[in-house]
Amino acid sequence: MILVTGATGFLGKRVCRQLTAHGVAFTRTSLSLGTDLRDSPATLELFERVRPSYVLNCAAYVGGIQFGYKHSAELFHNNLLITLNLLAAAKATGVKRMVNPISNCAYPASATLFKEAEFWDGPLHESVMVYGFVRKASWMGSWAYARQYGLDVLNIVLSNMYGPEDHFEEERSHALGALIMKIVRARVNQQAQVTVWGSGTPVREWLHVDDGAEAMIRGMQVAPALEPVNIGVGKGISVMDMALLIKDLAGYTGALQLDTSRPDGAPYKTVDGTRGAALFGWQPTREFRQGVKDTIAWYIKEVLKS
Repeated sequence: MILVTGATGFLGKRVCRQLTAHGVAFTRTSLSLGTDLRDSPATLELFERVRPSYVLNCAAYVGGIQFGYKHSAELFHNNLLITLNLLAAAKATGVKRMVNPISNCAYPASATLFKEAEFWDGPLHESVMVYGFVRKASWMGSWAYARQYGLDVLNIVLSNMYGPEDHFEEERSHALGALIMKIVRARVNQQAQVTVWGSGTPVREWLHVDDGAEAMIRGMQVAPALEPVNIGVGKGISVMDMALLIKDLAGYTGALQLDTSRPDGAPYKTVDGTRGAALFGWQPTREFRQGVKDTIAWYIKEVLKS
């Protein structure tokens, strides 16, 4: 049996959809479905009832940079509790493997092309320090449980994800989702300009959520790996170039105005996926421009017109 945690979230919904499409049986859980993974007895009860062989962990408390600044203590507390309880329950019930995603913000602030061998080579960027640390801690917990109990956890590093069904709120969304929301609304409301947070220069690699979901599912069957495994293609786009692409695809004719008083975050974040491609025999395939186009179309249909 496969257990998908965080099944009603952005990544979790797409994982469930792919499992369903392949005719694979699974059980869903999330806070909205009645199980609070911050609660140790509730988590253990769930695992004892389901007895999963595999856990695809999509549960997290997360948002954009502004969300991280406002809710830093909650990010720390909630995500550590989830990690601690999942590891303990997986060990207690004999889980065969847990696949655990780690955000690429767990890499050092000074890194540009993220390589697994450099995972510990410096401090995290202040803008994502708390969330980056708790994702690092999830790897450390995996290492400890593997060392003492033989628990198999595959930790895969995923780039910033985007796609249909993302968060489209200014605080919770990442840069891409926030820009889609603002630019599409500006077109509809005939606004003369849209504000782009920061300098526009930071470069990010973006991973389509369906590629992230596919990596999670494929991760059940690949060879064990104790160290983190990157999923990515090593290519990024600047915030301003991304805003211009969204402007073009959304048919917006107004101006883009930078607000340099807003935080940029780390200057450059791309992922070296060489090791992941070798381990998985696969790497992300969704083309960025088409993915953004599809996301805009979903936002207009499902959010803007709802």
